[in-house]
Amino acid sequence: MSVTALRILHTEASLGWGGQEIRILTESQGMQARGHQVWLCAPAQAQIYQKAAEYGVPASALPIDRKQLRGVWALRQWLKQQRVDVVNTHSSTDTWLAVLACLLLPKAIRPVIIRSRHISAAVNPSTLNRWLYGRAVKKVVTTGEVIRTVLCRDLALPASQVVSIPTGIDLLRFQPATTKPWLPEQFGFPAHAHVIGIVATLRSWKGHRYLLQALAQLLAEPPTQHCCVLIVGAGAGWQPLQTQIATLGLTGRVHLAGNQKDVVPYLQSMDSFCLPSYANEGIPQALLQAMACGLPIVTTAAGAIPELITHEKNGLVVPVKDASALAQALARLVQEPALAKTLAQTARQQALQQAGIETMLSKMESLMASVVSAASHGQDSVLPPQHTDA
Repeated sequence: MSVTALRILHTEASLGWGGQEIRILTESQGMQARGHQVWLCAPAQAQIYQKAAEYGVPASALPIDRKQLRGVWALRQWLKQQRVDVVNTHSSTDTWLAVLACLLLPKAIRPVIIRSRHISAAVNPSTLNRWLYGRAVKKVVTTGEVIRTVLCRDLALPASQVVSIPTGIDLLRFQPATTKPWLPEQFGFPAHAHVIGIVATLRSWKGHRYLLQALAQLLAEPPTQHCCVLIVGAGAGWQPLQTQIATLGLTGRVHLAGNQKDVVPYLQSMDSFCLPSYANEGIPQALLQAMACGLPIVTTAAGAIPELITHEKNGLVVPVKDASALAQALARLVQEPALAKTLAQTARQQALQQAGIETMLSKMESLMASVVSAASHGQDSVLPPQHTDA
């Protein structure tokens, strides 16, 4: 089914860089390839604004990192000039600013708003938030079904208001390698090392510190003394991890690679993948990427991860914040190569069937077209708050 070309604005108040920002830019690329016009508005100091050009996404720097009137006004002026069909917001601050900016526009040029919710952190069920999610925006998009269920429950939203559209990845890029792009020695590891990898922003809730504690336990046992950890990502946790590496005596066994534009060769150089998150996860892109690259996985049941990984079917799932359980699961992948191979193959097949970027793009395109069409038939794009409690 052909879709009329849309004019789409993404807004993002976050200054950081992670899966959320990567999804915005890759989705924007995909929509442009389908003939839609796409823009991004973000703070000048935001990493997504600074990286937008690399993805070919036109971006405007606006003061939308805080809930201030100047951000509302700047966004209103931008929208008045560009006349878009839909605004897709991604964080709390830019959602509130976009809603207020749209309310200040004449109805004839007022776009519809879609709120994307990428993480599983709880939303305060206040009257204002129930209005924001239930009436101010036309639809809420989550990256996992569990996030959708919790939002509907906590904010008393009708099931039709929230839709789950998991992130998709480029399956032509994320594939198993016939030979490793980089050998362990190139990361400063012993030649025979088993490389355990993680790709994640260095935030506390990603659980890096538990992975390092697990590594210390693995190195204390002869069957797993050859394990090392490759960490791809950057963020506020860099220095604490450096300190922990030194304290645990892991120097030479952990390599911090920082942010990488192309994580594929890093994934293809790993022997196993670990994501020990303990909170806030939606559907982590890094897990999808590891699955597509045919890596055996150890992770937790945080957020929407159980929608991807089933224990002993396509990965191993351990309790959150449990370094000993993490070490035991990682040791199994080292000591039971047949199990590791089966888990990896099953995970890759699932990724091939469910995780393609075109599936995500088609669902987002269909959703945006439907809400724009509904608005064009007389349904208000933004409904002002009512005085009665929802």
